[in-house]
Amino acid sequence: MNDYDMHYGMGFGWLILILFIATIFYFINGNKNENVSAKDILDKKYANGEIDEKEYKTRKENLKK
Repeated sequence: MNDYDMHYGMGFGWLILILFIATIFYFINGNKNENVSAKDILDKKYANGEIDEKEYKTRKENLKK
């Protein structure tokens, strides 16, 4: 094995390591939507027009119980 092959292999190894670390950070930081409350979801459905005002108020009261 000559020096060129060793440098190519080491560069490829570093690339794999960097991609592995980036993937771990992506999965750790990518799941930030887990802390969405039921009230937030209800507000979004109402804002998008998926539910009417009557249903919104009923569900909102049910959440307070």
